[in-house]
Amino acid sequence: MQKSRREAWGWIPSLYYAEGLPYIVVMTVSVIMYKRLGISNTDIALYTSWLYLPWVIKPFWSPLVDIIRTKRWWIVTAQLVLGAGFAGVAFTIPVESFFQYTLAFLWLLAFSSATHDIAADGFYMLGLDEHDQAWFVGIRSTFYRLAMLTGQGLLVIVAGTIEENSGLQSVEIAVEVSPQYSHQQIISPDELAPPPASSTQAILVEPARLELNTHPISKETYDSLITRAREWNILHKHIQRPLTAEQKREAEGHSLWHEYISQPLGRFLREHFGGANRKRPNHTGNIGMLAVYLAQQPGADETVVVNIGRVHGDKSIALAGEGRLEFTRDNWKTPALVPVQIDPKLKSASQAVFKLQSGNVELAWIVTFLLLAGLFVLFSFYHRYALPRVEKSIAMPAVKTIFTEFLKTFALFFKKKDIGRILLFLMLYRFAEAQLVKLASPFLLDAQEAGGLALTTGQVGWVYGTVGLISLTIGGLLGGFLAARDGLKYWLLPMAFAINLPDVVYVLLSYYQTDSIFWINVAVAIEQLGYGFGFTAYMLYMIYVSESGSHKTAHFAITTGFMALGMMIPGMFSGWLQEQIGYQNFFIWVIISIIPAIWVTRFINVSPEFGKKKQA
Repeated sequence: MQKSRREAWGWIPSLYYAEGLPYIVVMTVSVIMYKRLGISNTDIALYTSWLYLPWVIKPFWSPLVDIIRTKRWWIVTAQLVLGAGFAGVAFTIPVESFFQYTLAFLWLLAFSSATHDIAADGFYMLGLDEHDQAWFVGIRSTFYRLAMLTGQGLLVIVAGTIEENSGLQSVEIAVEVSPQYSHQQIISPDELAPPPASSTQAILVEPARLELNTHPISKETYDSLITRAREWNILHKHIQRPLTAEQKREAEGHSLWHEYISQPLGRFLREHFGGANRKRPNHTGNIGMLAVYLAQQPGADETVVVNIGRVHGDKSIALAGEGRLEFTRDNWKTPALVPVQIDPKLKSASQAVFKLQSGNVELAWIVTFLLLAGLFVLFSFYHRYALPRVEKSIAMPAVKTIFTEFLKTFALFFKKKDIGRILLFLMLYRFAEAQLVKLASPFLLDAQEAGGLALTTGQVGWVYGTVGLISLTIGGLLGGFLAARDGLKYWLLPMAFAINLPDVVYVLLSYYQTDSIFWINVAVAIEQLGYGFGFTAYMLYMIYVSESGSHKTAHFAITTGFMALGMMIPGMFSGWLQEQIGYQNFFIWVIISIIPAIWVTRFINVSPEFGKKKQA
């Protein structure tokens, strides 16, 4: 083996592993973290979608990486900054305004990661000759994929393991329904005895097994019980009092957007497509009450959050109140009331199991981000010695020269033939997937009463970050093989269908809400296999567009910017839309969103020979 190739093994795997990890953490892992920390889907999708912006605009500062210092310097420095950024996220998770502070550090990570991408790709071309560049292209892709597997899979599993093995021990409660049971006696909180001083369980629930008769109750009785439970929980600060309409307007501001677009459109969507948000009928199913409190006193400034949700069983049995309860040393002995309701159409014997858990979510993610911080500090020191010195610092050219070349590069790109179709394809090809990807993890994590699948953090790490990513890789390899055999033009439309149609599995999951991890894995694997296969066409088309004319590297960077923009804009409104219409209707909307991608793909011009192996 040639000496240069042996040396390349010392830096290419680690460099591209370090390139992929920050991207997947910023784009995907942050979504899971914020969901577990209680941020709404609207805010998660909006603010994490904004984090695409550095990759959208990186062509604007990529020339600076070429002319200021060396790419080796940029790589080492960026990795050190990334380590500091990960540490910043870890240290600001416990603070009161953690959302704002962690987002600020995620912005730092996003800009540093985009800069690192520019420098790493440029160094790859400088450090290897043309033959070795081709020889190592599969190696760099493999380690980039391994980084994604680590981020979406291993890191999330680590966080989930810490979460499940910290905090209070979880408790499961069975709810049995039968027409043979006597009418449930509603618990009166005033009659409950204080928690025993020596209990083996940290979370106490009464009754230990809830039995409900199938006979329905009137709407008046239902409303009275729900109001009673809510007011009791608010009085004793187990839940926060909902904002009034006036308070909501104050929080949102009096902007024209909220007054004339967001609020009326949201009201229309909730009324006509809200699904679970629609008004209840005049008569509703029977209702029972669980009393939840702690056996041990929390710390002086500690707030223990207990989450409750159905984990398996009949979906006609559901929570009718809050699924998130707060306990402090002021209210830990006072029970929180949790209403459980059965569907009035349920007439036969059935059961469901609800789980109460209070893992230390903050600790789980603090440890995870500190591990990332330490890893990138090590990367920085390692690459300081492992990267070969293949370039010299050059004198910075005049600002006028930089500006002239910059404008010339952009002008040539926008003068390309069929530029309108090119831009439409880049923006619309992943229009549906861009919305789905922001809500996939929240859907898997949300309680079944909220329309989700109630998976744990660790299960999501396995399902979406491991099984899904392996399927994504297989789909990409298959797409590359077929495109190389038959050319991009032959597979362009089939790949457009492949990246979009498998999204229907999420419609099925949202309707059936299966408890089977096996079928959830199968569904996610199908969707990710199609995504990997269909994304091949997108990547090849960007290469095809960039190869025509001069400035190939700069033009490819511009196409990646439009790729990121095509993911950012749909992702920004996806969370808000889902919260208006529910998961079921949202995933149906995602399927409808396929239409623009299929429509624009039909009008794309590609040479029939592009992608095929050229004959000698």
